[in-house]
Amino acid sequence: MLEGLLAKPTRFLFFTGKGGVGKTSLSSATAVGLARLGRRVLLVSTDPASNLSEVLATPIGSAPRPVNGVNGLDALDVDPEAAASAYRDRVVGPYRGVLPDGVIVNIEEQLSGACTVEIAAFDEFTRLLADPEATSGYDHVVFDTAPTGHTLRLLSLPSAWTGYLDTNTAGVTCIGPMSGLTQAHDTYRRALASLADPTATTLILVTRPELSSLDEADRARHELAEIGITNQQLIINGVFTTHHTQDPTALALTDRQAEALAAIPQRLADLPRHTLPLLAVSPIGAEALAGFLEGHSPPTGDNSTAFSGPTTNLEAIADQIAERGHGLVMTMGKGGVGKTTIAAALAVDLARRGLAVTLSTTDPAAHLTGALAGDGALPDSLIVDRIDPGAATAAYTAEILANTGSGLDADGLAVLEEDLRSPCTAEIAVFQSFATTVAKASDRIVVLDTAPTGHTLLLLDAAQSYQREVERHQDQTNDDVVMLLTRLRDPEYTTLLLVTVPEPTPVHEAAELQDDLQRAGIRPTAWVANQTLTATRTQHHLLVQRSQNEPRWLADILTRHPRLAVIPWQATSPSGADALLTLIGRTTTTTR
Repeated sequence: MLEGLLAKPTRFLFFTGKGGVGKTSLSSATAVGLARLGRRVLLVSTDPASNLSEVLATPIGSAPRPVNGVNGLDALDVDPEAAASAYRDRVVGPYRGVLPDGVIVNIEEQLSGACTVEIAAFDEFTRLLADPEATSGYDHVVFDTAPTGHTLRLLSLPSAWTGYLDTNTAGVTCIGPMSGLTQAHDTYRRALASLADPTATTLILVTRPELSSLDEADRARHELAEIGITNQQLIINGVFTTHHTQDPTALALTDRQAEALAAIPQRLADLPRHTLPLLAVSPIGAEALAGFLEGHSPPTGDNSTAFSGPTTNLEAIADQIAERGHGLVMTMGKGGVGKTTIAAALAVDLARRGLAVTLSTTDPAAHLTGALAGDGALPDSLIVDRIDPGAATAAYTAEILANTGSGLDADGLAVLEEDLRSPCTAEIAVFQSFATTVAKASDRIVVLDTAPTGHTLLLLDAAQSYQREVERHQDQTNDDVVMLLTRLRDPEYTTLLLVTVPEPTPVHEAAELQDDLQRAGIRPTAWVANQTLTATRTQHHLLVQRSQNEPRWLADILTRHPRLAVIPWQATSPSGADALLTLIGRTTTTTR
C-alpha cells in the first residue's frame, strides 16, 4: 500500500496530522518496513503524550532502544523533562565556581520555567536532525510527531530561534544566558536547512477521510510550505468501503467519507497520495505493523462480551452545570476523540437555556468554527472566541512595554524589547490568556476546548513556572495567574471531562492524563466515551468486529472513574447547532 514511500525514502521522515488519524501506527509501520528492507532506522517520538511503547510492544525511553522483533530498528521518546534537566546542566555547568553563588541561583531560577522545557526538547529534536554524530549509525530517522498545532510550532522553531539569535545583542534571554543558546546556533541553522532540503526530508501528512481532518492537513501543508518544507506526501488512513450491504451504519459511514473526499482541497489532492483501509483493530507489535502497510487487519480474537455497566449522559452533565449557573467546563483527551464536538454541544445546549456562555479553545488547530457550522442558529447568549497566539503575544508585549518598559532608560528598554522577541514570549502570553479565560468563569459559563493531551499537560504543568516568568516582567502580580491552579482544583468551579473513544490507546492516554491531573490536585468530573459503534447495532462484519472490542474498554473506564457518559457514533457529522443538540439527546439512557 505504501510501496512508493518505502521505495525512495529520504533520510528524515516526519509524520504529522490531526490527533487520532494514526500517525504513530503509520510512522511505526514505516520504520518497521524500512528495517525489514535491511536499513538501520531510528524512530523518534516528539509527542509529549507519546504511546510508542504501546504500539511497538516494547518499553521505550529517552535513549535509543532496540524494538522487539525487528532487527535494525531502534526507538526513543524525547522526554521534555529529562531534556530540560540536561539542558540546565549544560548551561549552568561552565559558570559554577566562576560566578558568585547568587548569580548561579538567579540563572537556575530563570531555567526552571516551562520555556526551558520547550527549548530543551527542541534542542534534542534539532540535535537528532542536524548533528551527524547523533544519528550516524542510522540510514533513516523517522519522527512521530505531536498533533498538528504543536508540530507546526516545533518545526517552525528552528527559523524562529535562528532569527532571534541573529539579532540578540543583550547577552540574556528568557531562558538564561545567551551563551547557552549560541552554542547551538549552528545546529539550529543546519536543522532549518535539513527541513527545507527535499532530498533530505519528507513530510508525510496523515489524515482520515473526514472534513475536519482534511482541512487541518491542508492548513499544515500551507504553513509548512511557507517555512520551506515543501517535500510533502499525503496518507489517507481508515478508508471504509462497503460491498452490497444494506447496513445503515455502514452506508452512512461510506457516504460521510465519500462526501469528505469529494471536498478535498485541490492543493492537498495534488500531493503524492497513499490510502490505507479501516482496520478492525489497531496494529500492535512488529508483525501487525508490518501487515498494516499492506492493508492487513490484525486478528480480532473473541471480544463479544456485552457491556452492562452504569452510565450517564451529556444532558445530565449539562443539567448539573446549568444549576450552578457559572463555572469552567474543560474537555481534555487524546487528539481525534471529539473534544471539540463535545465542548460545542455543551456550550450550545447551555446557551439555549438562556445562560451566558463563552466557548473558547486552547488548541492551536482551533476547530470550533467547523463544529458550529451547519443547520441551526447559534443562541444570542453564546460568545465564541479562541486564544489566538499571535494576538495574545502582541497584547502581552504591549502590556509589558507600557508598564515595565516605561521606567527604563534606552539601554534597559532595548534589553527588554530583545527579551520579548524571544519565541518563549508566545508561550508566556498564551498561558496568561488561558488564565484570563479561566477567570471569566467567575460570573458566566466558560466552555474550554483544550489542545490534545501532551500540549495541554505542558500548559497545566507550566502554571507555577509561567507565573514566575510573568512576575519577572511585571511589577504587580497577575491575579488571574495566581488563582489559576486554585480554580482548576475546585470542583465547584471546574467541570473537567476526559473525552476518549473505546479503544486501547485513547483510554490508556486518558488514564495517564487523569493520574497526572490528580497529582496536581485536579480531579475529573466524568469520562465521555465518544463514537461508540456498539450502540448503533451495526451488522456489517468489519464494524461488528470493531464494536466487539468496545465493551472491555468501557468496563476499563469504570474501574478508573465512577461516572461515564457513552455517546453513539453518529450517522451524520455532528456539526451545526441543531446536530450538536441532537448529539446530547442521543447519549445512552441508562443512568448511574
